[in-house]
Amino acid sequence: MTDRVAVVVGGASGIGAAIVRGLAADGYRVTAADRALDGAVALAGSLGPEHRAERVEITDEESVSALFDAVADREGRLDVAVNCAGVNALGLVTELPADKFRRVVDVCLTGAWLVVKHAARRMAPGGSILSLSSLNSRQPGIGMGAYCAAKAGLSMLTEVAALELAPKGIRVNAIAPGLVVTPLTAGALDVPGVKEDYLDNTPLGRAGTPEEVAEAAVYISRAQWLTGEVLDLNGGAHMMRYPNVHAHVTSAYESVGD
Repeated sequence: MTDRVAVVVGGASGIGAAIVRGLAADGYRVTAADRALDGAVALAGSLGPEHRAERVEITDEESVSALFDAVADREGRLDVAVNCAGVNALGLVTELPADKFRRVVDVCLTGAWLVVKHAARRMAPGGSILSLSSLNSRQPGIGMGAYCAAKAGLSMLTEVAALELAPKGIRVNAIAPGLVVTPLTAGALDVPGVKEDYLDNTPLGRAGTPEEVAEAAVYISRAQWLTGEVLDLNGGAHMMRYPNVHAHVTSAYESVGD
């Protein structure tokens, strides 16, 4: 093991868990941080005693600050911070309740900013901050106004933070995945027609895996001349049409009603 230290927020499951495993395999001492502490503890325990778990609520600045304080105090340094936390709320812009819109923005954008803010304050030159953006940061989806707006904001935040933190030797990047089967996407993919529509609009014809996103995250953690990048990782889906998930869901509900 080297003395490199990483924190993965949203690290208990899905893409976050794959990134925890990928960074651990690459020699980092990793803290898996999540509001689902039991899952983070189980994952860290499966990787060995040098890896840890912490609970964090990404929309609470005190909680985010305390997480990075705890890691810095325990490990003595911070080399990589990855934020994978995310939620979605489906609804047309004229119908989506304001509280649901705010929740998506709070988690996907404001929470991401809090991670960048407090990780950067404790990171030495050479460090890397990475956010999970989305294909929806550049490709609009009907009924996904909150998520698309938050992820587009996150991509621009990534570039601004990269400019501001470059003089400190800290790199800031993002990965924008397309369809990856995770707990966040599983519900939508159970709706008839949704997965098929995604794959019809993905030139490589398949979904990605959490492990493929983790491979990119490990590469970015090593790439010392890479900053301000939002990496499209979607099988080419950014060149085509985004599925109308809202129409598929509406059709499914109507079928159940009939």
